[in-house]
Amino acid sequence: MSVLVIGAGRIGTALAKRDPSRFSLIDRSSGWEQLAGEAGDPVLLAVRNDDLPAVLERVPAARREDLVFVQNGMLRPWLAEQGLSGCTRGLLFMAVPSRGAAIEPGGESPFCGPRAQAVVEAFTACGLPAEVVDEEVFAGVELEKLLWNCVFGLCCEAFACDVGRVVREHADVLAAVVAELQAVGEAELGVELEPGPLLQRLRDYSLSISSYRGAVKEWAWRNGWFVDVAARRGLATPVHDRLLARVGRGPGSASR
Repeated sequence: MSVLVIGAGRIGTALAKRDPSRFSLIDRSSGWEQLAGEAGDPVLLAVRNDDLPAVLERVPAARREDLVFVQNGMLRPWLAEQGLSGCTRGLLFMAVPSRGAAIEPGGESPFCGPRAQAVVEAFTACGLPAEVVDEEVFAGVELEKLLWNCVFGLCCEAFACDVGRVVREHADVLAAVVAELQAVGEAELGVELEPGPLLQRLRDYSLSISSYRGAVKEWAWRNGWFVDVAARRGLATPVHDRLLARVGRGPGSASR
């Protein structure tokens, strides 16, 4: 079984280049005929979050159960709106520095859902670590990755520095905002992460790519989701709010 990949950006192009026999690329203008017919091969969406609505419109209804979403950010509300909560999800732990570059494998990419096994088999067959996990495990990893993106992106922008300096010079603020957003995420997703080990993993990963400089991105899919959930649940996030104000972001910022 092969994996159809929609999106000829860094990830999609790199997967097709790594093993054309297992990953078949669909770009803006070609390859869509492969989606004709009934359910079949997994369809991995390697597109930006904001492009998902337009891409979904082009996917035949009969193939939607084959979709595999690997975007960063909190996709759950949007997936629920589209009636896609039962689709396969994945989180990619790999790097592609630029379009056309080779994949740099990282840790095991977790997949959960009806097409998870097929995708994991394709990944592992071409040397990309991946594993099938259950929904609870996936939710925990999902929250941890979301926390890293949101916390370090915000801290990098607020303190005008890279992630290494965030860890070394702003440890107290880092710990405080992680704790605040962890509480919000756990309440919404129904998972629990050990605070000490979680913070250490976030710090260790950041130090492994210490020169990376993040920023507040994809508001509604990332920090904006924490703002909305905290408001709805009545949870205070004063450090997060203060940092957002420092970079001129907050409720009412750019939408998805």
